[in-house]
Parts: sequence; C-alpha cells; structure tokens
Amino acid sequence: MVAADAHAASVGRAAAAAAQGAPTDADSTPLAAGATIPSVTDAVLQPASAPSPAGLPADHPLVDGRTSSAPLVLAARRQPVPVTPVWFMRQAGRSLPEYREVRAGIPMLESCFRTDLVVEITLQPVRRHGVDAAIFFSDIVVPLKAVGVDLDIVPGVGPVVAEPFRTAADVDRLRDLEPDDVAPVLAAATALAGELGGTPLIGFAGAPFTLASYLVEGGPSRDHARTKALMYSEPEVWHALLGRLSRIAGQFLRQQVLAGASAVQLFDSWVGALPSRDYREYVLPHSTAALGAVADLGVPRIHFGVGTGELLADMRDAGADVVGVDFRVPLAEAARRVGDGVALQGNLDPAALFSSPEAVSARVGRVLEDAAGLPGHIFNLGHGVLPDTDPDVITRVVEQVHSATRR
Repeated sequence: MVAADAHAASVGRAAAAAAQGAPTDADSTPLAAGATIPSVTDAVLQPASAPSPAGLPADHPLVDGRTSSAPLVLAARRQPVPVTPVWFMRQAGRSLPEYREVRAGIPMLESCFRTDLVVEITLQPVRRHGVDAAIFFSDIVVPLKAVGVDLDIVPGVGPVVAEPFRTAADVDRLRDLEPDDVAPVLAAATALAGELGGTPLIGFAGAPFTLASYLVEGGPSRDHARTKALMYSEPEVWHALLGRLSRIAGQFLRQQVLAGASAVQLFDSWVGALPSRDYREYVLPHSTAALGAVADLGVPRIHFGVGTGELLADMRDAGADVVGVDFRVPLAEAARRVGDGVALQGNLDPAALFSSPEAVSARVGRVLEDAAGLPGHIFNLGHGVLPDTDPDVITRVVEQVHSATRR
C-alpha cells in the first residue's frame, strides 16, 4: 500500500490462518498556493475513458501534462501504453535496507506524519527499482489518528484501538477529516509531485469495512466476530459508522489528489471475510461513497482487497476504474468476472519472489500471458512485498515486465 508495515503484517498473519493524533515533530509546511481542498460531494461516478480533471489545480501533474500520458494512467484508463506499467504494493517498506536505516528508532505513526520521511521513503523504491508509480508512504489508520482516535501501531501486533467503537455513542466520537489534521501529509504529497516529474504518485486510504473492523475489534482479528455481530445485530449503528468512515476515507483521498496525487487506491484488506450478498448490503454503498469523493477530479481509482475473488464484480461496482486482483485468482478468470469495462491490476504471488531466478521469471511470464488481450493491465503483486524479499529480485521483475511488454 504503501500499506504500512504493521497493518500489512497483521493482514498477512490473519491470511495465513484464512499499509496519529496531532503530529509530533512533523514538518507542517502548508500546501502550495492554489491547492485548496473542496468539500466532499456526492459526485456522479465517471467512466475511466472520460476523465474530467476540471476540479484539479492548474499545476496538478494530470493537468500540466507531467503524468497524463504516464503508462500507469493510460493503462488505468484502458488506453494504449508503450509498456505495461509496474509497481508493487508495500514497495516502500521493510524489504529496502535504506528504509530500515531512515526509520531506525522512529515509531511508525510518527514517521507517517513527518514530511521529510514520507517524501524520502516514498521515493526510495522509485530510485532503486525504476517502477512506474510511487505509492504514498502512510498507513490506513493515519486519518483515524488524525481525527482523534486513540490508537497506536504496536510492533508485532498491528493497529490497536484503546477504546473500541461498538455503540451509537461511539460513532459520535468520529468527526470529519480536515486538511489541517493531515497538513504534514499533504505537504509531502505536494513535494513528491514536484520530485517525481512524470512518475505518478498514488494516494491511498483504507476502505470503510477494514477501518471499521479495526475500530470494532480493537485491533487485528482472525474471524471479525465482533464486526459481523454489530453489522448483523445493529445495522443502523453499522451504517452510521461506515458512513462516517466513508467520509473520512473520501476526504483523505480527495486531499491527496488535490495535493498532487495522480491516482488513488482504496484498500479493503479484510473485506474478503464477507460473502457477496453481505458486501452489497453492508459495504458497497460506503466504498462507493469513498471512491465517489474523487470522481469529479478524473483521477484513476484502484480498488483492492485480500481474498476478494468472489467480490471482484462487486468491487468494480463501487466505482473502480481498476480492480486489484490478489494472487488466488488468475487474471483471465478475474477479467471474466468483472467484464471489459475496467482495467485489472496484479497479480504475482509475493512468495514467488523467493524462488530461483528461473522460477521467478516463469511466474512473471505467466502473469503477463494471463494479461494478454486485457483492455488495461497494471503489473503488481497479488498482495504486498514481504519483508525479507531481496530488493534485487524486485528490480529484475520490473526489468522483465518492461522488456517483455515494450511496444
């Protein structure tokens, strides 16, 4: 994601069994002039083939031409590309020695609110691997911390909420996200847009269901029992909670775009725990609202979840221009499930990167074969980069994808 390491680690542990209050010493440099933050609206979803960036600042990379023809943007819009774009979820993270060095002794949430660290960590994989996009270094719980939720990322555990949210009164503790709440984060997005040139910056947020699961459970969960109990037993409270969370997520996405991001990804790490019927009743309206918060800005919208093979068409219906596919479903089958109206992203198994060079090359080739003929494809993993992955292997994958798909 950049899925923050702690969150991603907790997702990985659960999947084996089945990415800040006020800033501390963060740089609170204001946004560039003109980068104002409009309020979230109930904008009509627009197809990827007809983007409308009218609401973006004149110096935004998609408006001034820096990223409008970038391979990632073109692929997301299902337009011809010179090469298949490639980036990796969790590319800015623990697999990089330079990341471990720069973050040594600095807690995760603090690093997410320090402009200098966010910029440096986001740029590291772009410099090293030559990927076609930078994913904003942050964590999905950042906006929750920013609006006053008492939580922390506990090493070896993941996000832990001091007072779980389980009643209507708890829902009232959530307020809307304001630009000042995440000023150092937005300053980093603006700085990155300037540093990256023609390489798009992907902003991201956690989807309402996954955020709700953390708040209701109080931390990572294998079975999401309390979450489902609230959802089934008190649907009014549930929808009120997800309504608040969809506004927070949507506001965070919108603010990142207006600060310079050229695409966004909405992560729903835990939603694979639901069947399609429950997803459509209890989750779809809220994920739709979160993605809809940037619909009028014309940026590509990517939607990804873990273990969501049975939900791909539903996630498409939330307003995604690109549906992320995890490694459990072949791309050809995923394309059959979602139809040709969206692009696909994925989906090499992260564990394959630990194989021999010949095996890695073969697995990459298989993904590219599966993607042949798709109206739009962004090469990625089917989940995040694992912490012990050899960075040189990632670089070779980027080189192979580019070499094999150059047109």
